[in-house]
Amino acid sequence: MSSPSVNPLIQKNIRTLLSMRRREEESMSAGTRIADAITRFTGSIPFLLIHAVLVVAWFVINTGIIPGVKPFDPFPFVMLAMAASVEAIFLSTFVLISQNRQAALADKRAELDLQIGLLTEHEVTRLIQMVEVLMRHHGLPNQWGDLEELKQEVAPERVLTAIEEELTD
Repeated sequence: MSSPSVNPLIQKNIRTLLSMRRREEESMSAGTRIADAITRFTGSIPFLLIHAVLVVAWFVINTGIIPGVKPFDPFPFVMLAMAASVEAIFLSTFVLISQNRQAALADKRAELDLQIGLLTEHEVTRLIQMVEVLMRHHGLPNQWGDLEELKQEVAPERVLTAIEEELTD
């Protein structure tokens, strides 16, 4: 399905990115899928509401305010604290698993962005050089003082070195 307001090339790129995302999801292990599902659920409002109801019920039952119901975890609610601690250990582990996967994906995307940026820089430099040749051929003056600088190739390693030097100064 294509949208008339979106360039066909952009539509192709969207389909390509979605296809890559599906392949990434399909290649995930069962454990990673489970960790992501748990992380998604535990980071939701329904999870918060369920916990709020359970904790309030725990307090009501264990404070002895309901006649005929014997508290099983009287104040200071040691069992509740232990259950919450164990739950926190597992939930934090699931969150870390999901964050590690997301970080790996972010690293891949950053690498892709860098490669595209470097390719774009190279292409733009070539275009500037071609425009300069065309300008000279047609006898047009250079109205931009920085054209000489712009048509120079950018060396990423020199840029990184300059950044590192600035950071250490």
